[in-house]
This record gives sequence, structure tokens and C-alpha cells, in this order.
Amino acid sequence: MGKVYNLASRFKKKYSFTIASRIRKHSEVIENILDKDEKVLYAFCGQKNDTNTSLFQTAVVALTNKRIIIGQKRVIYGYFITSITPDLFNDLKIHAGLFWGMVIIDTAKELVYISNLEKSSLDEIETYVNRIMLEDKKNNYAKEEVGNEIKEK
Repeated sequence: MGKVYNLASRFKKKYSFTIASRIRKHSEVIENILDKDEKVLYAFCGQKNDTNTSLFQTAVVALTNKRIIIGQKRVIYGYFITSITPDLFNDLKIHAGLFWGMVIIDTAKELVYISNLEKSSLDEIETYVNRIMLEDKKNNYAKEEVGNEIKEK
């Protein structure tokens, strides 16, 4: 089994009230599209929707050294992939309810909702997403600055 599945299932065991299913299938979708030099740093699971009432849109979210990948395996055939690169990442919002919470990833083009997360998992998710995406943004800006200096000379 791949690293995405191991990290996502560890998350599910740690935060057992998170509503998620078919973690192995969703993880396989992500594993299949990873680049050879891409490393998975953190993964979690939840529902890819903006409501707590819909329970059948489970997804796995993987944070890599290059991007955020959200993978969903369809029941009969096919899959869905959402890829968010650091340059498109704007902000992260957390909504905590009585039992469950929601993570909202604000990108340049859309809002991505991951809901039905155990309330106690929200701090961990926020820490990892912000740390990884901010580090990636710093690295990208440093490369752009070096590239601009070289072009100017």
C-alpha cells in the first residue's frame, strides 16, 4: 500500500468521528498521478462538499512538496482530481461546529470545501496546510527573484 493510504488511514484512526469511506480507492487515484519526484508530506480524508448532510462524496487530500491533490474514485468508473499549486493557493479557512468542522481552501479560481471532519482534527490540518503551502510559496518566490536577477544582468 502507498504512503497516501497509510497517512490517510492513520488520520482516520486518530480522528475516528471524521466521516469518510473508501479511503483506499481514493488514495490509489492520488498515488497514480504523483510525479516521480513528488513526495507526500501529509494526507487526510473527509467529504468534498460544503454541507454536513451529504455523506457520499468522500475524498482524500494529499499535501505534497509541489501541490495539494484531492482525489475521489467514482463508484462505478472514473475518478475526480483537484490539484492546487502554491501559486493558486490564497487562503485557508476553518469552520468549527459542535461535532464536526470544515476546511475551506481558497484558491485563485474557486473555493474547495472539505467537510465532516472531526472537530479536534482542524488544528492539525490547518498547521500542516499552512506550513507546507507557505514553504512552497517562499521557495517559488525565491526562484522567481533569482530568475529576475539573472535576466536583468
